[in-house]
Amino acid sequence: MLAKDPYKNYQQNAILSAGPEELTTMLYNRLVKDLKLAQEQVTKKDYPAANGSICHAQDIISHLRNTLNIELEVGKNLEMMYEYMNRRLIEANVKKDIEILREITGYAEEIRDTWVQAVKLSRQGV
Repeated sequence: MLAKDPYKNYQQNAILSAGPEELTTMLYNRLVKDLKLAQEQVTKKDYPAANGSICHAQDIISHLRNTLNIELEVGKNLEMMYEYMNRRLIEANVKKDIEILREITGYAEEIRDTWVQAVKLSRQGV
């Protein structure tokens, strides 16, 4: 069922009509957003909100990890990276450590940017 709020309606339509590449890009963008939000929340000492943002980021990482083809080398490497990111997020959540959150945000941005570039190249037939 579509939401009455036009913005939510737009978001739902965007998700429902997106292909796998766009959905993955959306997940990466939301992962980065959650990690940056968690940094702000830790800075403001809003620890319950930071916990929620970190847990949501972990859920996204878990979903991304479950979609990997680990028979390919890139899949194996991403699986190890996602596992590392998840472990560090657990540590960041327990310690409320903004430096760990910055580290993981950097990795998430790098993976997202690489993914976006790979999709562009794929569409160009390169």
